[in-house]
Amino acid sequence: MDRLIVVVPLIAVAVAVAFVVQRRRPDAPAQPVEHVAPSQLDRGDFARPDAPWLVVTFTSATCGTCSDVASKAAVLGSDSVSCVDVEYGRDRALHDRYHVTAVPTLVIADSQGVVRRSFIGPVSATHLWAALAELRDPGSVPEGCGDH
Repeated sequence: MDRLIVVVPLIAVAVAVAFVVQRRRPDAPAQPVEHVAPSQLDRGDFARPDAPWLVVTFTSATCGTCSDVASKAAVLGSDSVSCVDVEYGRDRALHDRYHVTAVPTLVIADSQGVVRRSFIGPVSATHLWAALAELRDPGSVPEGCGDH
């Protein structure tokens, strides 16, 4: 009888564990994460909201590629182009506000804040310059030059 008192609870526990293990679903397969650049900016959030064009680079101090992209973007600055570097550690609120999930993310917005072109990840100076040139003066970039 003493053995029965020990064996019955052990069997109950074993059945419960087997039930839980059998009902456990396998983990879902990993899903790709799609990073999306913002499609609209509030020009008041950035320097020189009156400039016809705004180039914003969302970066992080821990990102090796970010400083390269930010320096390429900074060269675009002029009377008609405001260039702003939004570094995560310094401006986390803007990263959160615009749901930026990958750095570097570079956007080119018009005077209304509509993002007309964006790049996520590294970008060559040629492609960046061609994108802005085409936006400012449509047809100025030879066919195929700004498509990469």
